[in-house]
Amino acid sequence: MSLQRFKSGTDIRGYAAEEFADNELYISDEFVKKVSVSFAKWLSEKQNKPISELTVSVGRDSRLSGPRIRDAAEAALSSLGVCVKDCGLASTPAMFMSVVDLPCDGAIQITASHHPSERNGLKFFTRSGGLGGEDISAVLDGAETESAQLTADAAKISSVDFMSKYAEMLRNMIKSEVNAENYDRPLDGLKIAVDAGNGVGGFYAEEVLKPLGADTSGSRFLEPDGSFPNHIPNPENSQAMGFIGEATVKSGADLGIIFDTDVDRAGCVDRDGTEINRNRLVALASYIALNGKNGGTIVTDSVTSSGLGDYIEKLGGIHYRYKRGYRNVINKQIELNEQGEFCPLAMETSGHAAFKDNYYLDDGAYLVTKIVILLAKDKTGEAIGKILAPLKMPCEEKELRFRINRSDFRVYGEKIIEDMGDYFGKLDGWRVADDNREGMRVYADREHGDGWIMIRVSVHDPVMPFNAESNSDGIKTMLESFYKFISKYDGIDISPLKEII
Repeated sequence: MSLQRFKSGTDIRGYAAEEFADNELYISDEFVKKVSVSFAKWLSEKQNKPISELTVSVGRDSRLSGPRIRDAAEAALSSLGVCVKDCGLASTPAMFMSVVDLPCDGAIQITASHHPSERNGLKFFTRSGGLGGEDISAVLDGAETESAQLTADAAKISSVDFMSKYAEMLRNMIKSEVNAENYDRPLDGLKIAVDAGNGVGGFYAEEVLKPLGADTSGSRFLEPDGSFPNHIPNPENSQAMGFIGEATVKSGADLGIIFDTDVDRAGCVDRDGTEINRNRLVALASYIALNGKNGGTIVTDSVTSSGLGDYIEKLGGIHYRYKRGYRNVINKQIELNEQGEFCPLAMETSGHAAFKDNYYLDDGAYLVTKIVILLAKDKTGEAIGKILAPLKMPCEEKELRFRINRSDFRVYGEKIIEDMGDYFGKLDGWRVADDNREGMRVYADREHGDGWIMIRVSVHDPVMPFNAESNSDGIKTMLESFYKFISKYDGIDISPLKEII
């Protein structure tokens, strides 16, 4: 069976808990060693450098399977003569920065992001950023023929406390940008609650905020625990957001911060418990990216709200709706900048935010550091509320997922998308969006729902996600119109739609 089954976009992922040892997606020591050898050979070719002269850093999130996978990866690399820098518990963005700052030729991060505790995986970095989907496929192809009979060379492995250096970088960023009278304690008087969800984000409270004077006493779940005993470390999870909202209000904090497991994503809560997530977080990041600039393009995924587009335009920017998938929006951002179009931010509604001035790296800690700087400069604790006041939020939102029951699901889904454009383009009260770069988005006038609906084909699965948004109370009206269109297709399961109309 091909190892390509472990490919998940730009990551390698599978099951890592021992009870899944018989699962075809189990990440065994043998598998990790083969993949690590293949990565070293791939990196050697890309760097035009002998394998024995390579330096590779290795880090991991808090998952219980992390040490086992780390040991297998380091054994494979060191047996080839690679100099291995073991960074221990580390965030995914920090592992990219280790390539820049240590420096290293490449990095491996052992993580499965926000996925359940029994899952794990590997991410790879070079100085050009994270490996793309084609690179991951090449590494997996190479692993097919590799041997796993390798013995670690302890002399080639050394421990490095890179997270302390990374935290120092963030502290210095706050100190220099706030430039307070008490330069070394710019966060004096601010109370900030952090919820790390027992991932690796606890360092942000202990090593970034507290040394700068912030009161972090309202923080929760800072200790790494890969069983995730309190909640899933995921800013998109309503239960997780509920925890940080409660902690923020209960402790009287000026800001609440929540990270996913490996800190490449973050969410926030304002002092009154209002979630700063999805479109609100994209809006706040857009303000940060465009403030003081003479315009610029903000790239987002395809499901962002109409109100966000208006907000970005009021900031003097251009809203460029693109495809779902954080690598898609970041790659488009890089492309636009290379073409001479200033694009300071790419952001997906899931919370992945990449700033041009931070190596196009999606880094949750970097994003919230920018937000903390806003608060520290303002001193009133009301900065975020004022900044987001002009953002028009929808009155109603709905997200559904329809399964496609066809072997050629992508072809079938794309035909539905094409037909949807033709159908609604001729329907009174509707118009097709002029920037459909993924799926089909159509707008309804006030009489027909006062909002928009959109359908697309999932990147990996035989599923068509459906989104709707209304500025009044028109969701049901729009869903009824959509049902008249979609009900004629027998290859798609629209039972979730039938249940609510």
